[in-house]
Amino acid sequence: MARDLPMFSPTDDGHPGHVHPFELPSIALGGGRAGDPAADGSTALRRHPDWIRSRMPSGENYHDLKGLLRGLSLNTVCEEARCPNIGECWDQRTATIMILGDTCTRACGFCAVKTGRPTWFDDDEPRRVAEAVGALGLEHVVVTSVARDDLPDGGARIFAETISAMRATSPGMGIEVLIPDFDGADARLQTVMDARPDILNHNLETVRRLQKPVRKRARWDRSLYVLMRAKEMATDIGYPVHTKSSLMVGLGETRDELREAFEALRAVDVDILTVGQYLRPSLQHLPLERYYHPDEFAEMKAEALALGFKHVESAPLVRSSYHARDQVPGAELKRLRRQATLDAEGRVVPLAG
Repeated sequence: MARDLPMFSPTDDGHPGHVHPFELPSIALGGGRAGDPAADGSTALRRHPDWIRSRMPSGENYHDLKGLLRGLSLNTVCEEARCPNIGECWDQRTATIMILGDTCTRACGFCAVKTGRPTWFDDDEPRRVAEAVGALGLEHVVVTSVARDDLPDGGARIFAETISAMRATSPGMGIEVLIPDFDGADARLQTVMDARPDILNHNLETVRRLQKPVRKRARWDRSLYVLMRAKEMATDIGYPVHTKSSLMVGLGETRDELREAFEALRAVDVDILTVGQYLRPSLQHLPLERYYHPDEFAEMKAEALALGFKHVESAPLVRSSYHARDQVPGAELKRLRRQATLDAEGRVVPLAG
């Protein structure tokens, strides 16, 4: 029998109240493993609450980008990982390109990207990606990859060459890289940092206690080390790289454990944090323990900002690359330029309305 997941309910004063069954679920997906109970012994509901609703992909930019990506044979994590924000991001001409193939050497319990033994490698990929991204006319690009533990450098060289190639073809574009942990190897990370991305992103994904079931081959301390060394290397290079990480909620963690994760990320000077709801991709993935209410996400955002993060995105459908173009150094100036025009005398003025 299906069960209702425990739901956060704000009290009249806006503070957390009791949890109760949610009575009006919406679209299917998510929930617990069939026949496998969650931590409280019940079987998870196979539907989402009403606040888990993504925008239907549409708009001229979205369809333009979709057509160009198909023609250029580029992999995007937006599609491979079934991101709920694909319509919004592509309509803003922001995309996440996945390099080094579409097969990951790790089998994380939450991820929809396929796993196995990779057979694909292309030394010419950086040039092709740079040319393609230039043709797309993106304002901001996120470049990520599957884990490639089969490669001697984990794919670090291809990351660096892709950054450099994109700088040459799209000099005004913001560049963010979402990297694997490279097994904590300094030399691999240095290769990427020397290419000077605007944002270096590596995801902690979950709290300390849940690292093994959620990330299997990854390690809490190793991920924090990668983020710490990235900031140190940026300082040594003299380039203002922002560091960034992401956490999922709904896997059985507690708020105290999330607080520990926030503090651990700030302790290694991470600048940007994203927090979003885990949504189970299939019955073969980790079961969902509960949904967080939007009010809880607002509380976590305030809590994280108070710890000193420069930018925090915290909402049910937030993913690692959500609103990425607004997080790059100098983003505020670029935003103002997007919202401005020239008057009859050639002066920059805000758009009407």
